[in-house]
Amino acid sequence: MKIKHIPHFNTRINADFFGFDENRNESFIYKISNKNGMTLCATDYGATVTSLQIPNLDGNFTDVVLGFDTLKDYIDSFRLPSAPYFGATVGRYAGRIGNAEFVLNGQKINLNKNNGNNALHGGHVGFSQKIWHCTPHKNRLTFTYTSTDGEENYPGTLHVTLTYSLTDDNQFMVEYSASADDDTAINLTHHSYFNLDGHTESVVEQQLQVHSDQYLETDSGNVPTGNFLSVGNTDFDFRTAKNCPQSIDNTFAIDGKSMAATLFSKKNGLKMEVYTNQPGLHIYVGGNCFSQINGKEHAAYHPLSGICFETQNYPDAPNHIKFPNAILKKGEIYHHKTVYHFKKHTT
Repeated sequence: MKIKHIPHFNTRINADFFGFDENRNESFIYKISNKNGMTLCATDYGATVTSLQIPNLDGNFTDVVLGFDTLKDYIDSFRLPSAPYFGATVGRYAGRIGNAEFVLNGQKINLNKNNGNNALHGGHVGFSQKIWHCTPHKNRLTFTYTSTDGEENYPGTLHVTLTYSLTDDNQFMVEYSASADDDTAINLTHHSYFNLDGHTESVVEQQLQVHSDQYLETDSGNVPTGNFLSVGNTDFDFRTAKNCPQSIDNTFAIDGKSMAATLFSKKNGLKMEVYTNQPGLHIYVGGNCFSQINGKEHAAYHPLSGICFETQNYPDAPNHIKFPNAILKKGEIYHHKTVYHFKKHTT
């Protein structure tokens, strides 16, 4: 059911009813596009990107992110053996926090455990499962959400603003700002699964390059130990481009490197460059829906359907003094900007 259409010069903004969440809150899906026809669709449920259509060399378009056709499928996906978080905004803290606890101002904070003994991606019901408020603009969508004090046991009321925007240079920009009325931990990230050949394909023949010399050592629960390991002579050395790995769930240190990574498809000539102001890049290959939920266009997503570029602070940073600061002080502003730049290449 079409709810509204707002014309803005050469850029269209549509808002369509998407369904009701489990609390009977209405959800909508929004669409913006640039002058080249690049089109982004996002829903206020989880401030989630549902589709990203990119123009190809042949004049056709490729939807380069995984997703679902209905709100119900997004909701149901959080009950899968491993929730995929397709296109979602992850918070209040992306990644794992070991033993679901950290010390803040001398007080132990005990978070909800949703990944064995650990807290993962914000807890049982993180930002990915909340209805955000969306304000559409000419070439961008601005989402806001207020996380109340004690939500998932995180301290302080946190006010978050997220903007998705498209440039006429085919950049998809993700920018967060946040403030809190008390000291708290924060680590936000975007969780799209990219596939430059289209969301129905496999990523294993696409070329991945990561501009990093080190990655984080982790324990058996995939929680960082606090040590940094060299990528040299390991399966994690992507300093020169190589095929996407068939299994990876690791964080790379990219401090000071504006361009974090690139992905390239020889099949259609699309290239994606990832830029960020964040110290870490978590790479994850996956997308498996365990034959329980079909993806968009009845796609059967599998463990090699997409690759995530989760720009963020390091997982478990509040528990490691050598890691970048993950505590947002009362009165301070959190700022995170990431750009996914799509280009057309022949080699």
